[in-house]
Amino acid sequence: MSQLKERPKISFLYIFVTFSAVIVSWLIHEFAHWSTGEILGNEMRMTLNKCYPQAGKYAEDWHGTIISAAGPVITLIQAFIFYALLRRSSNKLLFPFLLTSLYMRTLAGAVSFINLNDEGRVSRDLGLGPFVLPLLVFGILFYLVYSTVTTKRYDTKFITMTTLLIMLFSSILILLDQAFKITVL
Repeated sequence: MSQLKERPKISFLYIFVTFSAVIVSWLIHEFAHWSTGEILGNEMRMTLNKCYPQAGKYAEDWHGTIISAAGPVITLIQAFIFYALLRRSSNKLLFPFLLTSLYMRTLAGAVSFINLNDEGRVSRDLGLGPFVLPLLVFGILFYLVYSTVTTKRYDTKFITMTTLLIMLFSSILILLDQAFKITVL
């Protein structure tokens, strides 16, 4: 008799870990921008969802491109780390960290239609047009999530609930940042 694989369930612990994944992912992403700016000699300010030079502009024009690239690079590194961990483990608590990476960069790509976000600015600055790098990053992250979902056989309900939780917690974080401009660094 073959064993049926247990389907992941959404528990209070899973909801808490998903909340933590969103907060940690956003802060690490923004910290990458902040620390890169500081290393390049700019006095930086960091909120929950934004990082910018305190002087209103960067010390050198090219700093903007490097600083913009730092956030997505760290988000890609996060995704690869959690993808590798998920390949070796059946711990469903790791999945929100991977899916949050995809959600963050998908949202950033969508926002780029209104106002160029990280990858869009870098792509434009490199002369590739505004959507080449956002699409490339999306493709990489989508592959990592798709590969994980199919390998682990996560069901649609589990993926949908995780996505909705990430959307909820991300929206709260973004709205809190817009309303209160909470300075982190």
